[in-house]
Amino acid sequence: MRRECKKCFEVGRSVPLSRVVRGNQFRPNRFAAKREGYFNALLDHAARQGRLAPPRRFLGNLVKIGMAIVAIVAVLLSPLTSAEEDLVTPTMTDDAPAAGKRVRQVAPEYEGTAVYHSLYLPTDWKPKGKFPVIVEYTGNKFPPANGSGEIKDANLGYGMSDGRGFIWIAMPYIEVGKKENAVKWWGDKDATVNYCKTNLPRICKEFGGDPNNVIVCGFSRGAIGASYIGLADDEIAELWKGMFTHDHFDGQKKWGYPESDRASALLRLARLKGRSVHISGNRTGASTMRDGYLVDHLDLADFTFLDVPVAKIFTIPEGRFNHAHTDLWMHRKSPQRVQARAWLQRVIGAGEATE
Repeated sequence: MRRECKKCFEVGRSVPLSRVVRGNQFRPNRFAAKREGYFNALLDHAARQGRLAPPRRFLGNLVKIGMAIVAIVAVLLSPLTSAEEDLVTPTMTDDAPAAGKRVRQVAPEYEGTAVYHSLYLPTDWKPKGKFPVIVEYTGNKFPPANGSGEIKDANLGYGMSDGRGFIWIAMPYIEVGKKENAVKWWGDKDATVNYCKTNLPRICKEFGGDPNNVIVCGFSRGAIGASYIGLADDEIAELWKGMFTHDHFDGQKKWGYPESDRASALLRLARLKGRSVHISGNRTGASTMRDGYLVDHLDLADFTFLDVPVAKIFTIPEGRFNHAHTDLWMHRKSPQRVQARAWLQRVIGAGEATE
């Protein structure tokens, strides 16, 4: 069947509609091409021949379908939640301690030096209250991940607590010479251990920390330090109700300092006497720790292992989240954060965790 359309053709000649739709012999007049463009004129012509639905309805449906597909893909490829909901660790100041503030404190034994710890009182803190405590040891100085190794830049404990319900203390590693904090490894190990044993009870007494509900935690160097320092002897080991680590663990590998071997690490771990230990790691870090190291020693503690897909929580690099080796992973909502906080609440004997 052949039809003619003088309105849309400069030269009115019979052309098969099938060839019109293919467009290989379709030539819109100048008015149509200028008004709606070649493609619209083509669809209008085909619709007038009764072979296609009205072009605007067709294009409208096509656009809606395309937008729906784009929206679904965006959700699947986007981070798990909006950056607008991210936690921001309070900046450390030299102010007096108060609810919702993170402050620098110098112990009486270290007056006149640069040795200090940080103290954060939760937003719901009140004098004469009683609060569980998180004690954190920081990671090494590690520029690729913006790690300064300094207490003022600690983050893990704040992400664990959401800034509520827990007193958070970042303890120092004391450099050899006892004049400043160490940003790489342990400094003077004995001085570091003694600092915690002296100051943790002091802080709890002054600010309402519950000495029977203290969690030691750490990231990277601190994940090792939670045990290497936190379980260095029986006295300091008795301070903890549980342990939380992220990325690394004492005994995972042999480092360049004394007693970093696996046998020594397992002797330290035994000082927990079966208490709770939460081990998390980027990607399959926790599972690897379990299967490649601790699988034959699961009787030493009540272990929980959690793999954290940091690259799915953040689109790295993304602002301050520039590396998958980070203590900021709990600053954004994720299923893994929910699980970690649920563990924390169970250990301290509280109710349901916040998200």
